[in-house]
Amino acid sequence: MSQCPFGHDRSTLPGDSTPTQPSPRFSQWRQDGALAPLSYRDGHEGLIVTRYDEARAVLTDPRFSQQPQRMPRSDAPIEEGVPAGPLDEEGVLADRSAGVLGLDGPQHLRLRRAVTRRFSVRSARTYRPRIAEIVAEQLDVMIAAGPGADLLALYAEPISIRVHALVLGVPDHLLERYAQDYVHGAPRQQQHDLLREAVAYRGENPGDDVISDLLGNDDLSDAEVEGLLHMLSMSGRDTVAYMISTGTVALLDEPEQYHLLAQDPERVPAAVEEIVRFCTMFLTVFPRTATESVTVGDRIVEAGTTVSVSTVSANRDERRFGDADVLDVLRDARGHLAFGDGLHGCVGQQLARVELDEAFRALVTRLPGLRLVSTGLRQPSPLAHPVATYAARPVIVGW
Repeated sequence: MSQCPFGHDRSTLPGDSTPTQPSPRFSQWRQDGALAPLSYRDGHEGLIVTRYDEARAVLTDPRFSQQPQRMPRSDAPIEEGVPAGPLDEEGVLADRSAGVLGLDGPQHLRLRRAVTRRFSVRSARTYRPRIAEIVAEQLDVMIAAGPGADLLALYAEPISIRVHALVLGVPDHLLERYAQDYVHGAPRQQQHDLLREAVAYRGENPGDDVISDLLGNDDLSDAEVEGLLHMLSMSGRDTVAYMISTGTVALLDEPEQYHLLAQDPERVPAAVEEIVRFCTMFLTVFPRTATESVTVGDRIVEAGTTVSVSTVSANRDERRFGDADVLDVLRDARGHLAFGDGLHGCVGQQLARVELDEAFRALVTRLPGLRLVSTGLRQPSPLAHPVATYAARPVIVGW
């Protein structure tokens, strides 16, 4: 992903975290209080929120703005949207027009509502049969590769990219390029060129998908359509692949947990909530700025202060989840913050739940003896994104 101008100074975040074992520093922060100092890349100081109740309060409080222009050292004007203009070659206007992660208020709601129907609980359920087919096909591929197969490359990533393409409406003849550009990375212009081909195709061949919905929405500019598609392609896909691969590692590190699901696959939907709580992807989510003085816990956060929520830490808060550092697939983990919360919560979380349910259900049903051979996910790695996520690594399995 591209550099984020308002990212954290990574040296101030714990460098010894792994996807299944957050740094002990988070626990120490929680013991000391709900908020701790955090430095940002431009040198200014803000706060990190580490406890569950305070994290949820910040995520759901509209007095905390996600607009990067409100950051203390930003000299960019605060805009409610981007003026319309012609599509530029590299898609810069498109990205600015539909950067919902950096918008608040009516403009954010307008763009979010343009895609929410496709990612509702009802819509996610309609995709389940096809998702189950994709999962079965990819599990066939992994099994055919034999023991020693990479679950990330042969199972988790293909499931994620194929389902993403299905829902967005990327045509089959562009699927290989879509996977190459968005899984392995490509220059922004190349990614936008691909999206424009997909949009042109759906303009002539409309379907039951996001692209067709957006093209039929007269309230959206061409730049906003392209920007929304780019944002959706950059965000949810890698999250699902991460959760399948890392969740499998977490289960196989505690074999009795995997066996509980293999004995009764009907436990999988509830277990998915515990898996995403335990393996939360984001050490911190996008920073917010207090637009006025706000009381958070027992502390007053002054107007203009930058605040970052650590969903990893909040989901390990013993005040909310007993034995929070233990993976327990029988736990009721509803209410976790792995998908965020509030108006900026993950728009695709219901679809993600269906994908994870089908992916883990297939594994425990068809490969009850699955075992972990090796993975780099047990070792700390450089954070893969300015808002602090873990890097994807191979997950070698046998059976």
